[in-house]
Amino acid sequence: MAKRVAVFGGTFDPVHIGHLRSALEVAQALKLDAVRLVPNALPPHRAAPNVSAQQRLQMVELAIANEPLLTVDARELKRDKPSWTIDTLISVRQELAPHDQLFFVLGWDAFCGLSSWHRWDELLEHCHLLVLQRPDMQLQAPAAVHALIDNKVATDWQEITSPAGSVVFLQQTPLAVSATQIRALLSEGENIRYLVPDAVLEFIQTQGLYRPV
Repeated sequence: MAKRVAVFGGTFDPVHIGHLRSALEVAQALKLDAVRLVPNALPPHRAAPNVSAQQRLQMVELAIANEPLLTVDARELKRDKPSWTIDTLISVRQELAPHDQLFFVLGWDAFCGLSSWHRWDELLEHCHLLVLQRPDMQLQAPAAVHALIDNKVATDWQEITSPAGSVVFLQQTPLAVSATQIRALLSEGENIRYLVPDAVLEFIQTQGLYRPV
């Protein structure tokens, strides 16, 4: 039987309940075998992370230790070049069986900016795109993106039988939590309990991460 695997990338600086709840909902909604959380090493579209790659990896490992549907994939942290999504997807695809289905999870904002990504027009050759939407959003992506997904949107994920090539929109009600918000709170000496798993909070405190300057 074909496996169904998703890649969920991010800087995870730090990983928080918004990341984790989204990943778990994706796994459950599409009946996936696993969601791989892939920490970025050198994200090409944003500033460098605030803490080391190893510390961010450790936080993700701690956060998902008791959730079998979520796994950590550290391949991008082993590179010495920017974390291009296309390279990651090609690498993951090579490890799967030819008939296994690979999904790449991204938010609506990232999807709308897809045409600025490195080799973005090749993504669907290696995976399905799983786009997370809020219920109040409307599908108004830029023309270039629409051209990519024309005739490739699957209204029902259960209709997908191919290893790659489709676009799926999944509505979620995201938690209003961001890593930027969490770092700001920590820099001001505020308590972030319940915004991150307890194990991550303990790690941040023990390591002295994101302290007030």
